[in-house]
Amino acid sequence: MTEKRPRFCSDRMETREEAKLINQGLEDEMEVWGYRPCLWKMILVGVGVVCSGGLLLLLLYWLPEWGVKGTSTRTSLRDAHTLLLRATDEFRQWFRVRVQVMLAPGMKPFNDLDLQLKTQLANGDHNIQSVHEEHHGKFLHRQHVQQIRFFTHHSTRYYWNDVMQDFELYQGLEDVKVSCSQIHSDHSSGLSKTLQEYRRLFFGENEIAVRVPSLFKLLIKEVLNPFYIFQLFSVALWSAEDYYYYASAIVFMSVISIATSLYTIRKQYVMLHDMVAAHSVIRVSVCRENKDIEQAMSTELVPGDVIIIPTNGMIMPCDAVLFHGTCVVNESMLTGESVPVTKTSLPSSGGEASKIYNTEEHKRHTLFCGTHVIQTRFYSGELVKAVVVRTGFSTEKGQLVRSILYPKPTDFKLYHDAYLFLLCLVGVAGIGFIYTIALSIMSKVPAKTIIIESLDIITITIPPALPAAMTAGIVYAQRRLKRIGIFCISPQRINMCGQLNVVCFDKTGTLTEDGLDLWGIQRVVNGSFSPPESEASEENLMRTMFVTCMATCHSLTKIEGELSGDPLDLKMFAATGWSLEEPTEEETALHNRLMPTVVRPPKHSVAEASQNNPSAQNMELSELSSYEIGIVRQFPFSSALQRMSVVVRRLGEKHMYAFMKGAPEVVASLCKPHTVPQSFTGTLESYTRQGFRVIALAHRQLDSKLSWHKVQSLSRDLIETDMEFLGLIIMQNKIKQQTAGVLCELRQANIRTLMVSGDNMLTAISVARDCGMVPPQERVIIADAAPPKDFHPASITWRYIDNPTQTVKGSWTTEINLEGGTYHFSVSGRAFAVITEHFPHLVQKLVLRATVFARMAPDQKTQLVEILQSMDYIVGMCGDGANDCGALKRAHSGISLSELEASVASPFTSSTSNISCVPNLIREGRAALITSFCVFKFMALYSIIQYISVILLYWILSNLGDFQFLFIDIAIILIIAFTMSLNPSWKELVWRRPPSSLISGPLLCSVLTQILTCLVFQVLAFLLVQQQSWYETWTPQSDACNVSGSSLSQSLNETTPHNHKNIRNYENTTLFYVSSFQYLAVAIVFSKGKPFRQPSYKNWPFMLSCIGLYSFLLFIMLYPIPAIDSFLEIVCVPHDWRVTLVVIVMANVVVSFMLEIFLLDIILWRLVFRGNQGANHRREPSSADMPQAANNRWGSSCLLQLFCRRNKPPKMLYRHLALELQEDPDWPPKHCTTIFASDPLSCVSATL
Repeated sequence: MTEKRPRFCSDRMETREEAKLINQGLEDEMEVWGYRPCLWKMILVGVGVVCSGGLLLLLLYWLPEWGVKGTSTRTSLRDAHTLLLRATDEFRQWFRVRVQVMLAPGMKPFNDLDLQLKTQLANGDHNIQSVHEEHHGKFLHRQHVQQIRFFTHHSTRYYWNDVMQDFELYQGLEDVKVSCSQIHSDHSSGLSKTLQEYRRLFFGENEIAVRVPSLFKLLIKEVLNPFYIFQLFSVALWSAEDYYYYASAIVFMSVISIATSLYTIRKQYVMLHDMVAAHSVIRVSVCRENKDIEQAMSTELVPGDVIIIPTNGMIMPCDAVLFHGTCVVNESMLTGESVPVTKTSLPSSGGEASKIYNTEEHKRHTLFCGTHVIQTRFYSGELVKAVVVRTGFSTEKGQLVRSILYPKPTDFKLYHDAYLFLLCLVGVAGIGFIYTIALSIMSKVPAKTIIIESLDIITITIPPALPAAMTAGIVYAQRRLKRIGIFCISPQRINMCGQLNVVCFDKTGTLTEDGLDLWGIQRVVNGSFSPPESEASEENLMRTMFVTCMATCHSLTKIEGELSGDPLDLKMFAATGWSLEEPTEEETALHNRLMPTVVRPPKHSVAEASQNNPSAQNMELSELSSYEIGIVRQFPFSSALQRMSVVVRRLGEKHMYAFMKGAPEVVASLCKPHTVPQSFTGTLESYTRQGFRVIALAHRQLDSKLSWHKVQSLSRDLIETDMEFLGLIIMQNKIKQQTAGVLCELRQANIRTLMVSGDNMLTAISVARDCGMVPPQERVIIADAAPPKDFHPASITWRYIDNPTQTVKGSWTTEINLEGGTYHFSVSGRAFAVITEHFPHLVQKLVLRATVFARMAPDQKTQLVEILQSMDYIVGMCGDGANDCGALKRAHSGISLSELEASVASPFTSSTSNISCVPNLIREGRAALITSFCVFKFMALYSIIQYISVILLYWILSNLGDFQFLFIDIAIILIIAFTMSLNPSWKELVWRRPPSSLISGPLLCSVLTQILTCLVFQVLAFLLVQQQSWYETWTPQSDACNVSGSSLSQSLNETTPHNHKNIRNYENTTLFYVSSFQYLAVAIVFSKGKPFRQPSYKNWPFMLSCIGLYSFLLFIMLYPIPAIDSFLEIVCVPHDWRVTLVVIVMANVVVSFMLEIFLLDIILWRLVFRGNQGANHRREPSSADMPQAANNRWGSSCLLQLFCRRNKPPKMLYRHLALELQEDPDWPPKHCTTIFASDPLSCVSATL
């Protein structure tokens, strides 16, 4: 295809169209616009680049949207040469990509090639690489070859779709919306070599290619950072002023900084490359369409290929769905959960098989890329097979690597405000720029000097060391976190942890012990519950259906001789006393050629059971000793279904049994009604109220005509029906020792806590009460929602749960006092789904006061986090990493409790298995956040102080000397900025949180008062020195320390020339001393300790630096040393003036401290800026507060009027909503009332 030449834009009206969306509805959704080159715009830009000395080119590099719009004109996507992409999320990032063209015999990867073309391709000499070339290829001479337009963005390729008139992404086999049964029927035989190569044109090589950029490329990218460009400009300017020493120091620091940055970035690339490449390219066995099996490299795999999983396992090179056999897989790389998971074959018949295949919904049948297949469950003479569904960066592992390679910007107000603050500094620099030009023109200064000095003001006002100084606090916090076992893969989120105001906790394994203890069992005998029994391993229970179900209904496996699997399964199986074996291949003949997991009871119990059981007396000894059960098929536990089941057969019997375990309500609904005891609901409720975890068991005998092969093809819906209820297993889930203390600490710190569990509602409520999440005196309201059914609309019924500490018969009808907001909503996953769909206007009101979320599916946990974030909460999520991956990633701060050092499931991973890491993380986050504020304020004041000094010295056509700049910036600023960040976090979590914004009342007042203080004292010193009796225009012959007569000085001044830079003078010396002490004063004032950081006196590097610098400056001021004076270009002044300077400096320090501590910390913060904390900011008044209450109210009232903050509505949505609900008389709804979806919010339609 010949490329269209650029044409003049004015020739005709341009075709314009609205922006199209790609990846619509997904996390990486983007708007896209099409552009084509415009000749006259390109000429104009070229001229601009030349005239600006390349600065315009840099600007267009930093702002890609300007670059595209400045050189191209809008056109349709179909005709576009360049595309402009913009993310639709809150960051609105811009990207520029080029459209490319490839040649292929079809338009889509899953199109069928016609027979003639297949033959041509098979017999022809085709080269896959050639089809990716834009203008050349082996297919050019063929009639069927088509040109396909595409672009690549973030390692993902998007192809043009003529029907949609948009670009689309091909992910894999899911694109064709195949059902599970179709995968078995249409995709289980494999692909021909020709079809595989055709699909590889679209999907590319199956590799997650992390290419390590060359050092030169990294260097160019790093150097083109606006910060380093500004430094380059500064160095050039300083060199023009002959400030070589300072310029050299900045160059040296920049080189060190760039070298360190390059080393770190390249090291991260290399580590990621090595981690990904370790097992990414292997040899695999691939089934071809003609039933041949060939060895191929994993990079050649495409969606639709059928691969064989070897007996000894493998590291998966792609995402593949298992359609034949069973695998035991370690998915710790993805989830951080090291418990092996059993993957079973995809259902081929029944209701489940008719569903469209989806990797998330069918993850129990999907082998994900990067996970380790430990072993396979195979059949004698048959192979374990899987169909490739995704390859390369489309795989689960590939998407994780993409998220690391292309992270989203950190959404935090601090960084946004920092840029606004820098813009303010630019404005201040602009004022100084104009002032310098005007003053220099009036003083008839040469043009060159005017340009240099006016530009110098800009380099002084914007601190070059600001980014490095602000990062220091986060780096130090990350190191402290690592020392206490918390590992971080997203350091920028540490600051966010300091703002957390709600933390969601998973229950099992997080708040409670991971392992459950068997409290007892309660079997069903003749349709009713028998008394509870504490042991399941009693001889008389050994061969009952109940114990058999406990021994078989699990997903345990033996790895290196050790039982491994879910902790619940392990505890339940151990309680039976049975043993588990995985037979050798010779033994499989006894089980229809199946090689299953086999369980056996203890031998002594079999013998004793035969003596006690008359029906066993006639059995031969060999039959008794061979009593064993083979697990023929497993249906693994599903969070969505809340159950698992197995099909088993006892050795020697023809018929098979199905056993099921799961949530009691779910299991009971799948059983024959007459087998479920009438007291089921009451018995279950009595256990769950006490906090026990209850699991129900059921079984059924399958038709004796069912063969093993038929069972393998049956869907779980057909198996899991008409079951007979066996009874309940009561597990005691103990609360972890640290849980109650941590939750109490968070509550006292004004941080809301929620429980998001997959467990039973009443169990979750009981645990919430036991651990203090719901205080004993506060009520729980269950919102029980039902979906629409039989022409009845969706409804919510409100039930008030009686307080267990005050339980009385008939408490449902007692009057309940809910004043003061002492109530908590409790919502189940089923109700949550109904409310979000049918009652969207109630969602935020419910979530505002909901504390317990039970039976929540993994995607519902993520949805809850998003709802909380939409209410302006800063959300933390703490879970075990297994079912919480989505929520952990979505939360502002996700903390995974895992033994692994770093789990890709969340930004933070704690090696301790309890929630004590949460307050530790929040403390360090608060310390890091306050440190960022302190450093930013200090660096801003440093710039302004130096700016004031230079502006005053420009008035007398002077400036600070080269070595004075060097001493201030290196000896004072860098040392102080990096040591003031070392304060560890405060030992307690206090009730108030640090501010999240630089543009806030307290911080702005703090900065402005210190600026005014520094300005006043510098101007005072500047004017005072000129009023001294010994003052004169300084010359090298001046000696103010020993003044002998003004006439001598006058004659010397008239005859001796002096340095044209006029560095050495009394004003310079005075301002140098005063400003040097001001830097140290504001550093100490801004280095806040309690309540978020340890006091500064415990930060010994900072204290030593301050003491050392104060001592040095006082010493050289009071006892001048000629060598140091000469080096710093300061002049000798009388001793009296030195003492006066000490007084000025001390007065400055005192005023700074008084303004910061008394005015800001005591008066303004306590009486003005702390106001309006909202309903979620309750604080118990201490006795110390009471005597001052009247004064505080009076003072607060006056100051609120002064600052115009009276009756100001809260900014946060959740606070605004809380105030609204306090005034709503109909909220919360009354007990036993029902609201229908068609009703207005305030209309309660029925009373039960």
